[in-house]
Amino acid sequence: MYPFIYLASQSPRRSQLLTQLGVQHELLLAGPEEDAESLEEHLSGESPETYVQRVTHLKLLAALQRRKARGLPEAPVLCADTTVALGQTIYAKPLDADDAVRMLQALSGQTHGVLTAVAIGLNEKVAQACSESNVTFARMSESEIRAYVASGEPMGKAGAYAVQGLAAAHISRISGSYTGIMGLPLFETAQLLKSLT
Repeated sequence: MYPFIYLASQSPRRSQLLTQLGVQHELLLAGPEEDAESLEEHLSGESPETYVQRVTHLKLLAALQRRKARGLPEAPVLCADTTVALGQTIYAKPLDADDAVRMLQALSGQTHGVLTAVAIGLNEKVAQACSESNVTFARMSESEIRAYVASGEPMGKAGAYAVQGLAAAHISRISGSYTGIMGLPLFETAQLLKSLT
């Protein structure tokens, strides 16, 4: 595995998970001149899996350009994107508290998919993987949903929840990759880093 990589993600969880893997990294974040949000636009008829992989690839291309433009030393660049899907419906990050309530009402009592795509680029070489897991929420009452949203935790999270936070009290079952649900599947990430050596 590489002794050092760039992480093109604002997620503190992804940074913590890379540290858990023993991978030294430095953040390579978009500047104000970049329209990073537009990369996450969902195309009509696009499946959740196609969407998350396309968005991750676009983020990686932007980050590779960023490294070059800033004249930073060469090292692998890692990007990831997580999306929550109930059937073919994608639940991105909530726009506001009302949007978070709407999402959690839809996920309550249901099993949904969590897809995290990871892409790593070095020079012209790009390696990509996608982890798919399932999360089952117990039925949540209106007051439980509103109390959780009031905690502020759902904001900035795909599907309006964090598996490693307060939401764990409402999750009855998980299958797949716990770290993938958190935002960076460590097994797939380690395999991708190995493939670049």
